[in-house]
Amino acid sequence: MAWDFETDPEFQKKLDWIEDFMREEVEPLSHLGMAAHGPLGREKFIRPLQQKVKDQGLWACHLGPELGGQGFGQLKLGLMNEKLGRNSLAPTIFGCQAPDTGNAEIIAHYGTEAQKERWLWPLLNGEIRSAFSMSEPTGGSDPLTFTTRAVQDGQDWIINGEKWYSTNARYSKLLVVYAITDPDAKDPYRRTSIFLVPTDTPGVEIIRNVAVGAGGEIGSGSEGYMRYTNVRVGPDALLGDRGAAFVIAQLRLGGGRVHHAMRTVGACRHALDLMCKRAVSRTTRDGRLADLQMVQEQIADSWIAVEQFRLLVLRTAWLIDKHKDYNKVRKDIAAIKVAMPKVYNDVATKAAHLHGALGVSNEMPFMHMVTSSLVMGIADGPTEVHKVTLAKQILKDYRPENDLFPSYHIPRLREAAQEKYATELAELKEGYARMKAERETASA
Repeated sequence: MAWDFETDPEFQKKLDWIEDFMREEVEPLSHLGMAAHGPLGREKFIRPLQQKVKDQGLWACHLGPELGGQGFGQLKLGLMNEKLGRNSLAPTIFGCQAPDTGNAEIIAHYGTEAQKERWLWPLLNGEIRSAFSMSEPTGGSDPLTFTTRAVQDGQDWIINGEKWYSTNARYSKLLVVYAITDPDAKDPYRRTSIFLVPTDTPGVEIIRNVAVGAGGEIGSGSEGYMRYTNVRVGPDALLGDRGAAFVIAQLRLGGGRVHHAMRTVGACRHALDLMCKRAVSRTTRDGRLADLQMVQEQIADSWIAVEQFRLLVLRTAWLIDKHKDYNKVRKDIAAIKVAMPKVYNDVATKAAHLHGALGVSNEMPFMHMVTSSLVMGIADGPTEVHKVTLAKQILKDYRPENDLFPSYHIPRLREAAQEKYATELAELKEGYARMKAERETASA
């Protein structure tokens, strides 16, 4: 019976190295702000750490060896991302930052050799950034309402429309753009195609950059509000088959949802660690916070929620490795997507509250965590959509019963049981009758 919760010793050494590396080099660097993110800062700070990761064989581990990764599989990725998830800079240093990971994955699976040469290898090497330009201002969570069009003009395509929340567009060299190419297709999920558009193509405009969360100057964020005006690209810009955008998206979004959940486990555990440190360190006139029962309840509830979520995520990762097919794990992926924002929000909110006024300030990470939890409830499909998906996947294994009383009606079950064990019940009845007769004889 194969059922094990232990990590093999060799990979545990890798995890131990990641733990030390995160604490000693990644986390201190994240406090330098923009100094580490500008062109000179990236060369001075980021590149050397990326090289250390490559030397350890831990670069871009979400990809197979043929693409420069390690082919670790989702379970090992889950254990890695649990550590990376506690710091936002870590994915970039380990070559697994969104949206570049998902964009590289679909180019690897569906791109031509020319597309891979131009875009895939620079993305994998961390030489360029990309943006995923899919959602629209009026589209909400329903991609069938998208209006951005791509029309053929000879062999070229002309793209017109607007896109919303194209993450890192301002830093990107490549835009992965969804556009309707076949508006009259009978199957609505065959109307849209994907195009690889260089960000400097004439007609590409960033209307403004939107920041997630409160505070900051308008226009200072990294979520691009895009406008495409007569953007002309050649036939080599089409990724995969015409009309195959949603098929391709399932590969990208399925993996992305799991990776989000994996990193969120790490963020939740970080929030819980800080909550516990506060509880044992802070005192009131009645003693430590850790000695107060209401605080103990919050810590106990948070620990249980995080451990349950972690096990669900790791089990889902194990199922993906087992089946090698995201479609067979749709239910489980939807479940972790639903659980993720709630657990994250609950733990981060408790941690903030336990730190008092300091907890809700920008001198602590908790308000960013709370905002991130709300983002997780929207990104890659809102929670409501995933609940519907989960319910449908669960219910498809059940069949209706048309009798007046259901098959699990207790009187019906009792009648069936009595019929099944009729012989044994008759024997018992006879046995008890004999026992009664023997007692009466003995007492006479």
